[in-house]
Amino acid sequence: MVSHSRLGQFVIAVLVAVTLCLGWVSSAQATSYDRQNLRMSDWSNQDLRGNDYTRADMADADMSHTNLRGVRLFDTTLARANMEGADMTGATLDGARFYQANLTNAILEGAYAFGTDFREVIIDGADFTDVLLDPKVNKMLCSVATGTNPVTGRDTRDTLYCP
Repeated sequence: MVSHSRLGQFVIAVLVAVTLCLGWVSSAQATSYDRQNLRMSDWSNQDLRGNDYTRADMADADMSHTNLRGVRLFDTTLARANMEGADMTGATLDGARFYQANLTNAILEGAYAFGTDFREVIIDGADFTDVLLDPKVNKMLCSVATGTNPVTGRDTRDTLYCP
């Protein structure tokens, strides 16, 4: 026969263990959307940290005000996507196509953007701190760069080292 005090101690120990385990689970579980058709999908105001959208088609998607820190957007189509206020700090953007995308007030700090297509983007208030860009792309972005990012307080032209 098990005593009530030992049973109570066991129940408390189990509850503490479950509570600790649940505390280690991230609120945002990374998901892979590799090569998926996600055209016109709505991801706005979500925490998407760590997700993988490699080679996905996200044309016309709404990703405004999303947390995209560390996300893989390698070779992803984001034509005409609404990326307003998105935080892409440390994201992999290599080969992504942001053609005519809205990057107003987006944060791209430290993102990897080799070979990324930024033609005809809106970058008012975007923060490109520590983003290495091809000199031709950088010059093209400087020709349309305006504003100050409301979160980081950095001037878009300064983050691109525009003359």
